[in-house]
Amino acid sequence: MKQADIQALLTPHRTITGISAILLPFNEDHTIDWEGFESHLQRTLRAGLIPAVNMDTGYANLIDESTCLEVLRRTHALTAGAKFIAGVFVGDSPGKPFDADRYRHGIDQVQTSCGTPIFFQSYGLIELSDADVVSAYETLAASCDQFLFFELGKTFAPFGRIYSLEIYEQLMCIPNAIGAKHSSLHRLPEWRRLELRNRIRPEFKVFTGNDLAIDMVVYGSDYLLGLSTFAPDAFAERDAMWAAGDSRFYEMNDLLQRLGAFTFRSPTPAYKHSAAMFLKIRGMINHNMTHPDAPKRPHTDLEILESIASELQDVLEGCS
Repeated sequence: MKQADIQALLTPHRTITGISAILLPFNEDHTIDWEGFESHLQRTLRAGLIPAVNMDTGYANLIDESTCLEVLRRTHALTAGAKFIAGVFVGDSPGKPFDADRYRHGIDQVQTSCGTPIFFQSYGLIELSDADVVSAYETLAASCDQFLFFELGKTFAPFGRIYSLEIYEQLMCIPNAIGAKHSSLHRLPEWRRLELRNRIRPEFKVFTGNDLAIDMVVYGSDYLLGLSTFAPDAFAERDAMWAAGDSRFYEMNDLLQRLGAFTFRSPTPAYKHSAAMFLKIRGMINHNMTHPDAPKRPHTDLEILESIASELQDVLEGCS
């Protein structure tokens, strides 16, 4: 894309739709901290963000079905009619066939709980031919009122795939597909999706999953981020600043981006441990534990996270 084409995407004073992937916190004995989960969910709702549960940030590929169902049950009770998103994850292995029935089972669980499903990719899905990928999504769409879909880079998971722009266009045009999360961690393919969206289907939402470039919202992306779980209050302030044309948007965005650059460094999946550390520092959960099978960060990260948390608190207090 040419620079002029990128600049043409800029959308000042736009109301940003923010979806925040909810961290599933753990106790020191590796049991789930349900009190911390519920408090964090309510905090996200109060900030005005849409919660997304059973996502990567909620260890969707590591928790069992009973835990997924308990997450949905508690989320349904706490949202009280407010919108929420929930992941539909099908765990499989390379070479396995696409399992539409397991996806439909997950879709039914989410919709029974009054959530909107987002389809995770799986080996069985990404290994299909281009034409069969589109057909598979159309098959799943028939079971949904509305849905979102994922493009997940292999930095996050080996079962992810970034689709060609041609496939993306066909998926975007499925009538009850309302948006898609793009997680390549690269700007150019997301800019291309925004340009395509603006031409083909303006109401469709491109949700950036680029935790290394959260300013993609200025070009017309909305967001579904793991980074926003660290500070839903700060993201809500940032979004309001953009809508109001407040130049403080840039200061807040830069600080949040510094947090993202540090916590989403390699190995990227360890960001969930970083999130637990940061929320513990902010007094929002009781423990900084992560799932026992998830990668961990060194304790030396705490000093840097404490510094960013202190600076963030100062900025938030300056906004009030």
